[in-house]
Amino acid sequence: MAEESWHEARLIPTSGINGAEEQERRATSALLAVMTAVTEFGRALTKPLGAPAGRLEAYVEVPFQLRDQRLFPDGLIRVSRGQKSWTALVEVKTGDNPLASAQIENYLDIAREQGFDAVLTISNEIPPVPGQHPTTVDKRKLRRVALHHLSWTKVLSEAVLQKEFRGVADPDQAWILGELIRYLEHPKSGAMEFSDMGEHWVPVRDAIKAGTLRANDKGLREVAARFDALLQFACLDLGRQLGTEVTPVLSRKEMSDPTVRTQALVNDAITAGQFVGTIRIPKTVGNIVVTADVRAASVTCHVDVDAPRQGRPTTRVNWLLRQLKDAPAALRIEARAAHERGPGAADLLSNVREDPTLLIADPSRELRSFRIAFSTPMGLKRGRGRGSFIDAVLGAIDSFYTDVVQNLKAWSAAPPKMRPEAEVESEQEGVDPELVSTALSSQDE
Repeated sequence: MAEESWHEARLIPTSGINGAEEQERRATSALLAVMTAVTEFGRALTKPLGAPAGRLEAYVEVPFQLRDQRLFPDGLIRVSRGQKSWTALVEVKTGDNPLASAQIENYLDIAREQGFDAVLTISNEIPPVPGQHPTTVDKRKLRRVALHHLSWTKVLSEAVLQKEFRGVADPDQAWILGELIRYLEHPKSGAMEFSDMGEHWVPVRDAIKAGTLRANDKGLREVAARFDALLQFACLDLGRQLGTEVTPVLSRKEMSDPTVRTQALVNDAITAGQFVGTIRIPKTVGNIVVTADVRAASVTCHVDVDAPRQGRPTTRVNWLLRQLKDAPAALRIEARAAHERGPGAADLLSNVREDPTLLIADPSRELRSFRIAFSTPMGLKRGRGRGSFIDAVLGAIDSFYTDVVQNLKAWSAAPPKMRPEAEVESEQEGVDPELVSTALSSQDE
């Protein structure tokens, strides 16, 4: 038999998974075991939850008695350092199974009675705002116990970042972490990507296109929240590829009160037929603004770049063109001058390459910044695949970063250069030594 048909032995096999219960049990056990085996990975996941640096222990299906019920949380994590310890109960869902409020509240009660610190939930649900929990629970139960959530996408991203970019000191531990990554990337693991805009996407989309959308329309706020969740997923996916933390840009008010952000999305959808969000990638020239225009059926990404602070207007335009030499010709570039009201001069990159003066509306005004934008067709389907809204947004962000943003560098002034001594001496020939700029002042003794 040819060796090509042989299956390599795996530490965490995907074969033999029958049903959601077996899927959740295997995912829980695999994740917690790798967290205990790979020190750096366990620390990366537990540190943001408030756990100290220390020895990590993990258990599965630990029994507890709550009133007249015997309950079995999917897992338990304990981190110990000296006399101190931090303990969290773990509830896991895979596939499209949602977290249940009643179940989480029961585990919060158990944690409070046992003196544990937190309850951690893991599922494919991605909250629209970082730090927010996707399930509503009684806030009174959170007075003494913290509630945290990780999406499987976040777990996978942390695993890839740790193995490929931050590093794992022990080669055997690195291999173990690689086995977890391979498992979570397999469709049978139940660790799904963001795959659905929800049941209300189609009616909301059609109402926007028809111009009949109202603030109290059913499902509008859910669609708005799912758009933010999509941006969260895009950040995690892009960060996994780049090896850095990519984050959505939110104001302090939006971070503390997610309803503020949702209301802003709702207002944009009603007035402009758009959903708009911003993502930040470290060490880039600017944030990427993503606009999904439902009426125009297009997804536009743009970035603002500060123009050089010296040189003529054409010199500043040419500075940008040199950085966009391999960019798509269909890019739209807008130049903004100082004290200019309204939009500045704009044209396609293909035309500006031929004539840079197209971006100079008034040569007497100083160019301050450029806006670079690229639009692609927007999919209409609620799920994944060809012609879907989700894939259109993800593809637009990836392409814009690859073709444009990663090639841009911020302008910086050149440092002053030392004048050659020969040049200075030639300028000073025949001049009284006491009057040259390098001589001592006549007032000095």
